[in-house]
Amino acid sequence: MAEEPIAHGGDLDAARRLFPEAPEPWIDLSTGINPVPYPCPVLEASAFRRLPSANDLADLRRTAAAAYRAPDPARVVAAPGTQILIETLPRLRGPCRVAVLGPTYAEHAAGWSRAGHAVATVTDLDGAAGADVVVVVNPNNPDGRTWPRETLLALAGDLARRGGLLVVDEAFADLEAVASLGGAVAPGLVVLRSFGKTYGLAGIRLGFALCDPALAAAIAEALGPWAVSGPALAIGRAALSDESWRRDAAIARAADAGRLDRMIARAGGTVIGGTCLFRTADFYDAAGLFARLGRAGIYVRRFGEAPRRLRFGLPADRTEWCRLSRVLR
Repeated sequence: MAEEPIAHGGDLDAARRLFPEAPEPWIDLSTGINPVPYPCPVLEASAFRRLPSANDLADLRRTAAAAYRAPDPARVVAAPGTQILIETLPRLRGPCRVAVLGPTYAEHAAGWSRAGHAVATVTDLDGAAGADVVVVVNPNNPDGRTWPRETLLALAGDLARRGGLLVVDEAFADLEAVASLGGAVAPGLVVLRSFGKTYGLAGIRLGFALCDPALAAAIAEALGPWAVSGPALAIGRAALSDESWRRDAAIARAADAGRLDRMIARAGGTVIGGTCLFRTADFYDAAGLFARLGRAGIYVRRFGEAPRRLRFGLPADRTEWCRLSRVLR
């Protein structure tokens, strides 16, 4: 039997099928991608013409190690997006018991399940007792829940003593005040970092795993040669080196998130959490609001398992903010 497809944000084809009369251009608020992207540098033509070199990749790994506070580039794996890392990690272990703290990004449970592992979704760390692998999204998507660094490090140590693994997905950590585990030197721990969400460049497909060198080498071998494109290597090096841009983006997006919270509240919604790149709220008539937004050409994320819940990404500019405000009023 074929698997049910997992619903994701960003599918404007689905939005157009649902609301064929909606005005163009659509405003896609169904993702948690920074709507104000990093200004891409002008790339040399050779980045498109030749295969990426080992030196290109080594430069990116050094830059990523510095940006994520990893003590050694040997602990950094670059990949064509974090999704491929979510698919690859389960295939590096034999069948085992996996606990995913949820509800969260559905591809984690699906990836481990597809690889033949016994997967349970649990609501807290106590429910993960006895698992060989534990997956935590920190901050969590879609509710923004976080876990203390010390708690996660203690869990990683306990799992390592039993030959287990803690996977911490920090896809939304870059612009948050969350205590990252990226610089932790701990066996039994792998940290995933997303580039595209933070820098608003999801289309170039770039992500990272931070872990002990042996596991990093195994992941890199599984990904194969030239896993990351030349343009992605060049853009990644430039963006990850730009700490001032990242700092300014965190301030600006936090202000945008506060503005969005106020608009949601005026529309009768109750914000339950999120990050500075998305806000999640409950509404008395979420289905009606979803339809009203859709007919106006604004696409937000809904959740089949939580029918009163909607998730809003951030509008990109004044025009988009005004369109959203008119519909919410």
